[in-house]
Amino acid sequence: MTNTRVPRRTGRRHPLMGALLLVIGLFVTGGAYAATSAGIAMAETPPVSQASLIDEGEKLFLANCASCHGLNAEGREAGPSLIGVGALAVDFQVGTGRMPMAASGPQAEAKPVQFTQAQIDALAAFVASLAPGPGMPNPEHYAGDGDAAEGGALFRVNCAMCHNVAGAGGALTEGKYAPHLRDLDPVHIYGAMVTGPQNMPVFNDMNLTPEQKNDVITYLKYLDETPSVGGFSLGSLGPVSEGLFVWLIGLGGLIAVAIWLTARSN
Repeated sequence: MTNTRVPRRTGRRHPLMGALLLVIGLFVTGGAYAATSAGIAMAETPPVSQASLIDEGEKLFLANCASCHGLNAEGREAGPSLIGVGALAVDFQVGTGRMPMAASGPQAEAKPVQFTQAQIDALAAFVASLAPGPGMPNPEHYAGDGDAAEGGALFRVNCAMCHNVAGAGGALTEGKYAPHLRDLDPVHIYGAMVTGPQNMPVFNDMNLTPEQKNDVITYLKYLDETPSVGGFSLGSLGPVSEGLFVWLIGLGGLIAVAIWLTARSN
């Protein structure tokens, strides 16, 4: 009979077991620290609240606008009251560079924008907090994906008498003018229709629905993207530029030819 000896356990661990436990401990500790740090960082950098946005807008207003519009936006001789104009009017006026004005004149002219969009949003939030007014529209209302033909018909009835049928602009009385409507930001076109800046009438939702405003914007974007099918457009200003061209170039050319023929006959 053969004795089979069962090997006894010595109780010793594998030499690499300690290193493996150390690595696992480091991973667990590092993961817990990263999760805790992320939680602390998120707690330290909360999103900008509406109250802080309004506070920032008030500081910008006092530094850049109060000299004309008053410390409380109540208006002065140099500038009208802004109470109740709403966020959309601020976005249009400041977002197109019309405000702050460089100098007093018949009307505010578009110029390079002096504020970032974040600062414009803060100014708009402050003015909107003073009293109810037109707010920022839903992006689908100025997406420019409407009916261009319907928008063209609406534009010719409501806008062409001042802005020209091609959106090239035109002169008004007392040194004022209707600006051109080419290559503009769609939200600013929408804002102009809703707020009626300067001499422009207000087109509220009873006059033009948001869908119809989008159709008008679609028509104007179509004009931006479509070249003149008639060749040189002469600025699309209509009879004024065309008549001037005829008198100076056409008639002048005929006179020049007549002089040349007379000189040859002599």
